[in-house]
Amino acid sequence: MTLEGIKALSDRYVMNTYGRLPVAFVRGEGAYLWDTEGKRYLDFLCGIAVTVLGHCHPKVSEAIAQQARTLMHTSNLYYIAPQAELAQKLADCSVFDRVFFCNSGAEANEAALKLARRYGHEFLDGRYEIITMENSFHGRTLATLTATGQTKYQKGFAPLLEGFKYVPFNDLEAVRAAITEETCAILVEPIQGEGGVNLPADDYLPGLRQLCHEQGLLLIVDEVQTGLGRTGKMFAYQHSDIRPDIMTLAKGLGNGFPIGAMLATEEVARGFEPGTHASTFGGNFTACTAALAVLEVIAEENLVENAAQVGAYFRERLNRLQAKHENIVDVRGKGVMNAIQLSAPQARAVQDACRERGLIVNAIGDHIVRFHPPLNVQREQVDEAVSILDAALAEQTGK
Repeated sequence: MTLEGIKALSDRYVMNTYGRLPVAFVRGEGAYLWDTEGKRYLDFLCGIAVTVLGHCHPKVSEAIAQQARTLMHTSNLYYIAPQAELAQKLADCSVFDRVFFCNSGAEANEAALKLARRYGHEFLDGRYEIITMENSFHGRTLATLTATGQTKYQKGFAPLLEGFKYVPFNDLEAVRAAITEETCAILVEPIQGEGGVNLPADDYLPGLRQLCHEQGLLLIVDEVQTGLGRTGKMFAYQHSDIRPDIMTLAKGLGNGFPIGAMLATEEVARGFEPGTHASTFGGNFTACTAALAVLEVIAEENLVENAAQVGAYFRERLNRLQAKHENIVDVRGKGVMNAIQLSAPQARAVQDACRERGLIVNAIGDHIVRFHPPLNVQREQVDEAVSILDAALAEQTGK
């Protein structure tokens, strides 16, 4: 089917919830995508931090195919072997003890919010308020939309749920001032993704952990975008050497196969019991088998280390671009989660110029261009991306 045919069919039958770009991809391999016209693109977005191993990694594809031929779904009314194995592996590589499986990041965050409130109801004298950060993003369900600290996503969906407060990111005193006798938890992204790849100060996450300890609150880290090696650690909270109470994962966990997870310590997991939360498709055979293959490849190919090393090289190259292009005012990131900030509202123009030259990147608003290459990205691919980005930036300034 041609691009025009796909577009016409989508415009006629698919609900209008996306402002789609004028391209349709039909094949992927590693860090590359091909469109309907056969044009090749270097993918430095990876489905927004999803295909952490690149497209169609053979080990993951084979695991999915084999499981699909064997058994795809029963129900969580019965024991599921790959689910149990995946839960153990996630617990073993983190500070958590129990896992709830679902299908997306929004569902994982929804589960985390429910667990925090249920724990507050049962063990914290009925506390229910949750503090989140301005410029955060936690999902599109009504609860996660309410938790998201950006009014542009909430417009038209009032009344929102009660019991949420928003404070500036990176401001410990604002968090302290927002705590009341009704507060049960603090929810934070270790690095804000949709907000613009905003990094915390070194003392911020440890400060939140200490504050939660002092006040008897739960600390929830949303690692839907930062988890699974993207920041050069298996989980971003590990950069701060803290022990959260709850963590959420999705995106890269299935390398494109839908799966989400909410992890908690043994103590906090007491908030759930049979009947308090569930998911029909969560933790099914195929999703868990895909995720097991992802974790195996990350370990076998030392991809967390590669993300740290090649990510540092990428920022070095971006810093050189900043010295060359006066419209870059900031370069920031960790691992292979990086962004540049522009002085003028040119992010979408840069995104489009890169796409025309065969590089997929992502504009966040008017001023930020975001990069999410796979964990196994190579220096040569970084060089290729930077060369295209250089030309796209020059097009905006005429230099």
